[in-house]
Amino acid sequence: MSEGSPIQPPDPEIMNESIVEAILFSADGPLPPARIAQVLGTGTAGDVKKLVDALNAAYDERGSAFRVELVAGGFQMLTLPVYHRWLAELSSTRGDARLSQAALETLAVVAYKQPVMRADIEAIRGVGVGEVLNRLRELNLVKVVGRAEEIGRPMLYGTTKKFLEVFGLASLDALPTVEALTPPERQKPARRTEPEPAAAAETEPHLTAEATERAADAGNS
Repeated sequence: MSEGSPIQPPDPEIMNESIVEAILFSADGPLPPARIAQVLGTGTAGDVKKLVDALNAAYDERGSAFRVELVAGGFQMLTLPVYHRWLAELSSTRGDARLSQAALETLAVVAYKQPVMRADIEAIRGVGVGEVLNRLRELNLVKVVGRAEEIGRPMLYGTTKKFLEVFGLASLDALPTVEALTPPERQKPARRTEPEPAAAAETEPHLTAEATERAADAGNS
């Protein structure tokens, strides 16, 4: 081989998997498959999906603590939920700014009720949320998505793409149901055999424990 000639890997497919792995480890957030293909310099978004599937199969086979997941339209390297308690312990030792419980509860209401007015958030939480909403907007977790057809045209709030990234969600459709988040002690035993429609306003939505830990460091980014 002449000097300066590119070195061809013995197995280009394996090499591409390793490149994708390195890209995802180095990325600050989810990367769309088309962008990964662009960085690779070869293939399509579909090819990237196959490489990601191969990586996840290899991780599963050797019992790795992480997987590549689809988050907010892009691929991101995430740790498995089973390791949550150790990562939570690590997070508890950090002195960085974190989201307060009030901020997490407000964020949950926005996520489940969006687009939602501030007055409706306050009616659900029973307290003023002006400062909390401003904090969530500063962190780019909440944004103004429009104005309500009410007197004074109050602003409507919704979540951002960063919200999906922080909580590891592919889309808002991936949010768990409110019923699934209701603590057992607050669940009422059924008195009828036929199902009854649940009133959404009766239960304030809460974020899952794993998701709360993802949000704990949102103030650091």
